[in-house]
Amino acid sequence: MKISLDIDCTPEEARRFLGLPDVTSVNDGLVEVLAKRTSEMAEEIEIDKLAEQWMTAGAQGLGNLQRIFMEQFSAAQSKKD
Repeated sequence: MKISLDIDCTPEEARRFLGLPDVTSVNDGLVEVLAKRTSEMAEEIEIDKLAEQWMTAGAQGLGNLQRIFMEQFSAAQSKKD
C-alpha cells in the first residue's frame, strides 16, 4: 500500500511544525557581512592585471592542450602502422 500526502504550507509554518529554530536573523547578518566583504574585495581587484593573467594562462593552456592532442594522435597513428 502506498500513501502520499500533499501539505501546503509556507517554510515558516513547516519550520514551526518541525520545531526547528528560527535562524532568519543569523542568515540576514551573514548575508550582510558577506555582501560587505565581497564589495570590499571587488574594490581591491585590479581588473587589468587579472585579465592579463587569465589571458596568458588561457593561451598557455590552449597550447598545452593542443600539444597533448597531437601526442595522442601521433601515438595512435604509430600503433596503427
